[in-house]
Amino acid sequence: MRAVGLLFLIGSVWVSLMGQEEVVRLYPGKAPGSEHWTHREAENTSNLWKTRVVYNVADPTLTVFRPKPEDSVGTGVIICPGGAFFALSIDSEGFDVARWLVEKGITCFVLKYRLVECRTKDPTREVGQRGPLDEVVAPIVKLALGDGLMAIRHVRERAKQYGVRSNRIGILGFSAGGTVAASVGLNYHRTSRPDFIAPIYLAYAWAVKGNGVPSDAPPLFALAASDDELQLGPQSVEIYQDWIGAGKSAELHLFARGGHGFGMRRQGRTTDRWIERFHDWMVEQGWGRP
Repeated sequence: MRAVGLLFLIGSVWVSLMGQEEVVRLYPGKAPGSEHWTHREAENTSNLWKTRVVYNVADPTLTVFRPKPEDSVGTGVIICPGGAFFALSIDSEGFDVARWLVEKGITCFVLKYRLVECRTKDPTREVGQRGPLDEVVAPIVKLALGDGLMAIRHVRERAKQYGVRSNRIGILGFSAGGTVAASVGLNYHRTSRPDFIAPIYLAYAWAVKGNGVPSDAPPLFALAASDDELQLGPQSVEIYQDWIGAGKSAELHLFARGGHGFGMRRQGRTTDRWIERFHDWMVEQGWGRP
């Protein structure tokens, strides 16, 4: 277990140093829209998804992963793990992604956004027992969107502190986290505009569409597997078509096999190298280096 080494205040944001990573609170007090929430964040390591998950997030945070200063390319990526807005697959779709990208000189910020309050200690079972998910999730998506926008603003305002450039800050998300990334890409203001968005096997039907693709929409990278058991592959096609239809830059990858939620898990399939395709795209766009 990592020991908490130091707790200090920068402006109105608390920062906890855990090992070499910083954990930064996005809001100085209760997050707007959930001021009366009383549940506490927890973890589960024995569940249907067979991975560590975080649930009952009520206090959104960013966990910061920094490359060595001499290796930094000046690009920041906010990473949103998935989990149907009931949990966060914090390793395979969060910390493991960050560690891979950090090796390429990219500064990463893993976002714990607000989630549905769980009534049990196993969100992976509860997600299938709570009735129509569209109705349960809809109000939480809007709160998570607010957390994504706040994350962009936070990193941009402190770009120099984090060693990134203010015009090289994007957002990457998986499944429900892809919904957050897409919603941010459709609902930003000047200070919260991402410089790129990368929804991976996103649930686009849950996204907050706003007024459609903005006139200054950032470049899009979308990716999924055709055999996604949740049948989300077509939703990646849909967001790609929306971007192309608006005349905006977009790249789409659809793998024949890989299922849903593969993240950084090794399956002996071409999806094992999805992150290389994402990094290739970043290099081509000028946000990374080979």
